[in-house]
Amino acid sequence: MKRTVVIDCFPESVPTYAATHAIVAIDVIRATTTAITCVAAGRRCFPVPSVLAAHRLANRLPNALLAGEVGGIVPLGFHLNNSPAALAARSDIERPLILLSSSGTSLLHKAEGNPATYLGCFRNAAFLVAFLANRHPHIAIIGAGSRGEFREEDQMCCAWIAQGLLRAGYTPANAQTLEIVGRWIHVEPEAIRKGKSAEYLMRSGQGEDLDFVLQHINDLQGAFALRHGEVMLAEESLPSPIATPLSSVQVQPPFRYVET
Repeated sequence: MKRTVVIDCFPESVPTYAATHAIVAIDVIRATTTAITCVAAGRRCFPVPSVLAAHRLANRLPNALLAGEVGGIVPLGFHLNNSPAALAARSDIERPLILLSSSGTSLLHKAEGNPATYLGCFRNAAFLVAFLANRHPHIAIIGAGSRGEFREEDQMCCAWIAQGLLRAGYTPANAQTLEIVGRWIHVEPEAIRKGKSAEYLMRSGQGEDLDFVLQHINDLQGAFALRHGEVMLAEESLPSPIATPLSSVQVQPPFRYVET
């Protein structure tokens, strides 16, 4: 069977791949980074599509933390922003996290009913390639997008994963996928500092999240899946319930693309 990989963007694209593809949701700055950091630490994580959904779930989850933003603003009654750095600094991992973001959790909500939905970010991109390649013949890597744009950091992460799958024998599903891979494989991660998402974080005094993203590249060994509304470590991924750091990684960005 011919194996394919496609790169796309925005929550609205999810129905195109429903039921036929494994979906990898990408929102590097910041939702999938926050969710993966949360679960890797041993905390439960529940992404939600709206403020109302967050408060309804909080009523059923005692002592939950509400984290997130809408349009860059932390909603009333939330405990912290959609911040992987702030979350990683907390020790109260027994408190479940309810996570809301303008783009990333909307993408996850759209993909929730898909038979196989995974989360990717800079932290687990290398591991995710090896995990996915032997399990799914068709894979859609979808960036969350922000303000109608496919942001640089998400394109880069999508390109890393797609390139690894191309090396594993997958075929690009369209010209756009190949173009995005070719555009980003020669670019160092620090280049995202020039992007709009990074500019927003710096302008709003949230530069610690940008630093966190760039200081945590391929440091986790784990595939994180969305199942029944909760982000969790895929059982097949590791015997441990908590993802562990990679002592060495076989795939390091930037990749070098060789067309075959």
